[in-house]
Amino acid sequence: MLEVKEAVPAAGVSIAEAARLSGVSVHTLRYYERAGLVVTTVDRTAGGRRRYREIDLKWITVCTRLRATGMPIAKIRRYAELVSAGPGNEEQRLELLEAHRAEVLANLAELQSNLELIDHKIDVYRGRLEAGEADSLWAPRP
Repeated sequence: MLEVKEAVPAAGVSIAEAARLSGVSVHTLRYYERAGLVVTTVDRTAGGRRRYREIDLKWITVCTRLRATGMPIAKIRRYAELVSAGPGNEEQRLELLEAHRAEVLANLAELQSNLELIDHKIDVYRGRLEAGEADSLWAPRP
């Protein structure tokens, strides 16, 4: 499910390569670390440069997907804290994810309703254009 685009060497990859592989910017990777969203300590070279491992990139994918569904940073941080804490809080993780799932489903229902309106308007325009009656479509006049 959470596959990295390419194999990641055991020694890890640079932040630039991690950005390319994960599809997020270098700035975003640094932000995720500062914001406490990363569940492992990102390795560093002797010179202090970040080295991302496959597990890091998979977790970044989790964060990115949760964010794409509208999960606030604070909730992603809470989830990361729970995961980082290890076993024993699985029920809390489940509750957090189930609550977010309910929010996502509500958003999807709203989007579906909005899409239905758009589809209706498209059908009206197509029908009127085909019938040669497009000029009778309502438009506000000064």
